[in-house]
Amino acid sequence: MADFKPFTAYIVDACRTAGGKRNGRLSGYHPAELGAAVCDALIERTKVNAAEVEDVIFGCVSQVGAQSGNIGRGVVLSSRNLPESVPGTSVDRQCGSSQQAIHAAAQAVMSGVHDCCIAGGVEVMSLVPIGASIIDGLKAGHGNPMDDATMQKYAEKMKAFEQFNMSSQTFSQFGGAELLAKKYGLSREDVDKFAAVSQQRAVASTKAGKFADEIVPLPVKRKEGQSEGMHTQDEGIREGVTVESVGKLKAMFPNGVLTPASSSQICDGAAAVLICNERGLAKLGVQPLARIHSLALAAADPVIMLEAPIPASQKALQKANMKIQDVDIYEVNEAFASVPLAWCKALNADFQKLNVNGGAMALGHPLGGTGAKLMTTLVHELRRRQGRFGLLAICEGGGTANATIIELMPTSKL
Repeated sequence: MADFKPFTAYIVDACRTAGGKRNGRLSGYHPAELGAAVCDALIERTKVNAAEVEDVIFGCVSQVGAQSGNIGRGVVLSSRNLPESVPGTSVDRQCGSSQQAIHAAAQAVMSGVHDCCIAGGVEVMSLVPIGASIIDGLKAGHGNPMDDATMQKYAEKMKAFEQFNMSSQTFSQFGGAELLAKKYGLSREDVDKFAAVSQQRAVASTKAGKFADEIVPLPVKRKEGQSEGMHTQDEGIREGVTVESVGKLKAMFPNGVLTPASSSQICDGAAAVLICNERGLAKLGVQPLARIHSLALAAADPVIMLEAPIPASQKALQKANMKIQDVDIYEVNEAFASVPLAWCKALNADFQKLNVNGGAMALGHPLGGTGAKLMTTLVHELRRRQGRFGLLAICEGGGTANATIIELMPTSKL
């Protein structure tokens, strides 16, 4: 073992569905079917031998109903290209689930345990609503995910939610987002401006065709059984959004600054990333788009909940011996406007490099699918502008976060 030299994890390709609104154009898809669609597209785009994929690792948050029973394996079985000999597994690190799937796949190929994996994620929120696994469990008498000792430990801190007229008896991402805004001195005007910018950037990028290389066109399939044409464009983007129009919305909570416009959109979607080491590249006969340069995790206060992308990003940069100024673009999930804005402030990052094509406030946040979705956008945007480094960070329920730094390969030319 003293002579062991780790391999490098490479991103060969990445693709995603266009986001679907709640009860919108993708609402009639089964989650396994939607996940299989992006995996099939990966295989077809790269022309690789699907039998060489050694594991399919899929993130999903609400693993209940149609998303239960190991959705990762369900994706393989639903696929028209992946043979049944390919295993599949599921990951839940809340909103960072498919970013964790990418980390797990990277770690597998870096160790040499596997040479080729698909990492991805899916969430059909129209079918399995946010919080369904917790709510259904409580209704069935299966208990609360937080035990009494945990609730007692944080009871005093949770009283801070009362200033927003929220319950102090449970953890809340909404409460955490408001506390984060307060801690970093973010005003209603700050979050309104960012919400408008997110929509404006998403509209401009869509019109410029910037998402064309990453989106997998799919037939429209609505819950009601209607089908009309192809779904090729993120359904949540809105033209004509301004700071003034966002400013007319009522805050969601008394004394709070956040509105529906400065919060992520409910979204149906899936994304997948093909990850290989040197042996895998040779075996498949492919060239990579990027390599994974640094991986990091962090955990912080579960009451404020959404602050951990800051220490996770700092760790990733430190591991790579880099500064934030070395990074060309960053994707920080817009769970709420306060999350990327606090991150930007804490890291002294350049706002013009942040979520340059818009984020979840405009394009949607398909929970367990978001990590792979944002990685897809990051690698394609980095390639388009011929930058070198990109950083991805996502806040997660429970106060954790993943951060990933990727480096564009010199061979990856448009």
